[in-house]
Parts: sequence; C-alpha cells; structure tokens
Amino acid sequence: MEKRNHKAWLYLLPAILFLGFFMVYPLIDVFIYSFEEGYNFASQTYFGTGTYNYSYVLRDPYFLQAIKNTFILVIITVPVSTGLALLISVALSSVKPLRNLYQTVYFLPYVTNTLAVGLVFMILFKKTAYTDGMINLILNWFGGSSVDFIDGPYWAKMLVLCVYTIWVVMPFKILILTSALASVNQTYYNAARVDGTSKLRIFTKITLPMISPMLFYLIITGFIGAFKAYSDAVALFGTNLNAAEMNTIVGYIYDMLYGDSGGYPSYASAAAIILFAIVLTITCINLLVSKKHVHY
Repeated sequence: MEKRNHKAWLYLLPAILFLGFFMVYPLIDVFIYSFEEGYNFASQTYFGTGTYNYSYVLRDPYFLQAIKNTFILVIITVPVSTGLALLISVALSSVKPLRNLYQTVYFLPYVTNTLAVGLVFMILFKKTAYTDGMINLILNWFGGSSVDFIDGPYWAKMLVLCVYTIWVVMPFKILILTSALASVNQTYYNAARVDGTSKLRIFTKITLPMISPMLFYLIITGFIGAFKAYSDAVALFGTNLNAAEMNTIVGYIYDMLYGDSGGYPSYASAAAIILFAIVLTITCINLLVSKKHVHY
C-alpha cells in the first residue's frame, strides 16, 4: 500500500507543482502586495504595511462604479442566459430533423472572436454620421426615437453590454444543457406519459431534477465568468472604460496596473483580493443552496 501511495503522489507531482507555482503562489503574493503601502515596481520597496490600500480602493469612485456595473451584469446575464439556454435546449431536444444543424448555428458565437462579435454589435447599435444603426432603424420603424447605445445614457450602454454578454455565453450553455437532456433516462418520461402526467409537470418533476447538476455547474461558472468580465466591455466601449462609466472590477485592476492611471500594484492587489472574496462568498452560498435543490 505504501509503495502504491508513493507512486500515486509521484504521478500527481507535476499537477501539484503546476498548481502551486501558477495559482497558489500568485494568490499569496497578491495578498502580501495588498498590505504593502506605496509599493514601487522599480525599486521593489514600500514605505509601510496596513489596510490603507483597501480603504483607498473602497472609497475610489471608479472602483465603486466598477462594482455597480459588475453586479448589474451578473444579476441580469447569469439567470437570463441560463433560462434562455434551457428553453432553447428543450426545443432542440424535441426537434429531430436538422437538430445537428441547429446546434452548430447556436454554437457559432462561442467560437467567434470576442472583439469581432463586439465590432458587429457596435455596427448594430452605434450611431454614426451616416446611419443610426440597424437597431435604431428598427425602433424608428415601430415609431420609437433613436438612442445612442454606445456613447449615450448609462442605461442604454448597460443594456447593450448585457445583451452582448448573454449572446456570447449562451452557446456554451446550450451545448451543455442539450447533452444533459439527451442523457436523461427515457424510462421516466414513458412512465409519466402512461400516468397521463402533463408536460409542465414532467418538466418540473423529472427534467429539472435530472439535469440540476448541470444547471448548478452553469450557474456557478456563469457567476465566476460574469465577475471576470472585461473584454466584453472593451470590445464595445474601447479601452477608456472609466470615461464611459462602463468599467468592471477586472478592468479596474488592469487600469491600476497598466492603464493611464497605472503603476499602483498595491491598489490593484487590494481590488483583486476584494474580487476574490466576493466570488468565494457567492460560490459558497451557491454550494449551500445546491445541497437542497441539486439531485445527484
């Protein structure tokens, strides 16, 4: 048994070293940086330790705006994208002809470059000297007035960002849920139909419980992915997200390191630890909720 244990640890050693060097060590390093006040990259020095970096970040209006944007994005996009993906997956599962073609069409946005999709959305929503954009043309056709979705009011820009994010993340969720639905044992459905059970009751009492592990997985990864959003906003509003009031927490961290206001690794580290704490808390809450509602 001892020889087998040694051999098992030997097999695990490359993965342990990789995780330790690229995940555990950077996390510890960032945690240390977050308490070093006035850290200087060039001289590798700082003038004190304490919680000033956290107090500065939590009072910074740009960070508060980033938190607001990120939470709005999370609250809207995660449930909407998961719900729409579930409806589309159920529809695809009930359509036999051309199912593979439909799955390919729905999956295309996932393998398309993020910036390319963002450029298409800019063309659809952005007002220019030559056109108001296709979406505004549709609004005008129905009697509405044109809206500047890219450079206009805050609610319009947030609407575009949410729609864009949902569009980008839905294909992966559709793929996962379609596979989950295909794996449900048909015996349960046949028994329910023999008993004359309605389709709605079959969906709520059989389908949802059977695919609940996949739904939970998508919700967890959806929360984590939405909290890490940054490239989506850049694709739509450019790199100066603070001026557009559309920055995210990850964008704020990047700006503190490399942006126009960059060169402050201590502030960036504090913001990163705050983001880590938020994601960890929400993940733990989801894990507690899953114990009652997820059936394995």
